[in-house]
Amino acid sequence: MGTAILEPQVKNKIRPTKPFVPDLVYFEPRALEYPKGAKIMEWVKSQNIPYRMTTSHNRITNLPGETELEQYKNAKRTLVVGVRKTLTFDQSKPSAEYAIPISTGCMGHCHYCYLQTTLGSKPYVRVYVNTDEILGAAKRYIEERAPQITRFEAACTSDPVGLEHITGSLAELIEFMANEEFGRLRFVTKYHHVDSLLNLEHNGHTRIRFSVNSDYVIKQFEPATSRFEERIEAASKIAHAGYPLGFIIAPIIWYEGWQEGYAELLQKLEKALPKGLKDLTFEMIQHRFTKTSKAIIEKRYPKTKLEMDIAKRKTKWGRWGQYKYVYPDDQQTALREFITERIFEHFPDARIDYFT
Repeated sequence: MGTAILEPQVKNKIRPTKPFVPDLVYFEPRALEYPKGAKIMEWVKSQNIPYRMTTSHNRITNLPGETELEQYKNAKRTLVVGVRKTLTFDQSKPSAEYAIPISTGCMGHCHYCYLQTTLGSKPYVRVYVNTDEILGAAKRYIEERAPQITRFEAACTSDPVGLEHITGSLAELIEFMANEEFGRLRFVTKYHHVDSLLNLEHNGHTRIRFSVNSDYVIKQFEPATSRFEERIEAASKIAHAGYPLGFIIAPIIWYEGWQEGYAELLQKLEKALPKGLKDLTFEMIQHRFTKTSKAIIEKRYPKTKLEMDIAKRKTKWGRWGQYKYVYPDDQQTALREFITERIFEHFPDARIDYFT
């Protein structure tokens, strides 16, 4: 009898989160007149992605899908390439002075996201190809406020890191701000695809922040984003590349076991990051929702475990003209004090920019 050969057992490796590749792309005709638009078209053709033309990036009405929910899911897999006509920037408090618009919409499926209502019936992902004109507008804002520093937030209505392999827009913004004495760039991401940014000249003028949370929150409410471990590995790369680094803990959610979850989060961060980080910032945002967002979220994610019981919340007037529901004062205080203590326990030199 022959001797049986035992195959070595190989543990299943967790697959890395792949970069976003849309199922369908729309182009405004004018977008193809810009080098970036033409380059994106080349990429779309190379990937054999079906594409269509549209008169406006603001009006995509014939998305596939039998039901509203199917159309929403398909919209999240749809890229629209257009020209940004409005070059007046919105304010972006408390993160920055202005939001710099290079993209709108996100491929992630975070149940709690405020874009559910901000984007309303336009959940598809839009990118803008006239980056030079957008940077020209940013230059004027910088000059108006000089010698004060003007900060620009690039992730108010999108996650541009998840689109960088398609657009290259963040690289352009980073290199532009590197040469602006009074200009600074900021953006936050849930994606780990940062390798193309590591060798850029940034001059310390761009702060890259990663959105992090407890395991429970990420696993329950953040589908289609990079895993926590991937984000932290990317954060370490960003720190080694000399960028100012930050973390946004958001949304902070009150759930059974939240103390253990957020304590573990800060322990993991300290273990994974380079020692002795000096210019490290944290921002903390508690979970909030409006009646409008609650209705939309429950329709789009009918099985969500996200707690949105109005009776358990207090009201706070929002800048968009409706009440939002936040945690009662005693819960807010408990969340803020506990997480603040854990931050300074593990990162005594860090700065907390705000809790809201």
